[in-house]
Amino acid sequence: MTQFSLTLRRPSLCSATIVWCCLAVLLAGGNTARAAVLYSNDDPSNFMAAASRPATVANGNVEIEAADDFLFTQPTRIDGATFTGLLPSGAALSSVNNVAVEIYRVFPNDSGIFDSRVPTRTNSPSDNALVGRDSANAGELTFTSAFFGAGNFTINNSVLNGINPSPNQTTGGEGPVTGERVQFTLTFPGGITLPADHYFFKPEVGLTSGQFYWLSANRPYAGVGAANPDLQAWIRNTSLDPDWLRIGTDIVGGTTPPTFNMAFSLSGAIVPEPTSALLLAIGAAAVLARCIVLRRAS
Repeated sequence: MTQFSLTLRRPSLCSATIVWCCLAVLLAGGNTARAAVLYSNDDPSNFMAAASRPATVANGNVEIEAADDFLFTQPTRIDGATFTGLLPSGAALSSVNNVAVEIYRVFPNDSGIFDSRVPTRTNSPSDNALVGRDSANAGELTFTSAFFGAGNFTINNSVLNGINPSPNQTTGGEGPVTGERVQFTLTFPGGITLPADHYFFKPEVGLTSGQFYWLSANRPYAGVGAANPDLQAWIRNTSLDPDWLRIGTDIVGGTTPPTFNMAFSLSGAIVPEPTSALLLAIGAAAVLARCIVLRRAS
């Protein structure tokens, strides 16, 4: 009987090193972003309802913008968002004809010189938005909506028309409003990629009739995406633009003014720095070059 023998040869150090380096590069390149909850405070309260709507020529409504802050500590892509507000009692979801979102940095970024028409611009949104998405523009934003809970819901206080420059900014608010809570779920095709920074999120909802209000949420908020300090919500209208007022401190006022966060959440991905994958690739190339030199010399 003829006997065969098989000899297994141990791979060289160069070969093994190249294999491991290539695997590391592939893994680093494949994990280009990690799915993440970026901010999560879409838990509406009954403390404040702040109008936030686009300007509409047909019914003479001026634009009203309400904004609340979040923090990114590393480059991040926003793929989606939610926010919760109030529709007029009996309104159908089909009455929503437009949803838009803008992201602002903190003043004095993207801003002119402070004009002293409001008590302060410290920790306010900037004059101009950094980026915006609008459902009216194809490929920018898509949304769905659903009623949140059942029946009418009454909010203790509201801000709609009482948005005035100094010295008439403190109105106390415009009192309770009642309507049906609705949550919007947004998708941003292609995402919104932002560097690490402190930002404000501003949604607007257009209706065929009636008024949309954005609802307040837990404050202070200390979850993912929270800033320290957690800044309060701000608001402005076309007449006040480019300035902003603090909804609680400036408009509601009082001996101990209330402060508000607004109900929203953000989801997306942390965008990794390219440095690690690049260094691994450079290292693998260097090892390969060294092995070629050694093989030729042997």
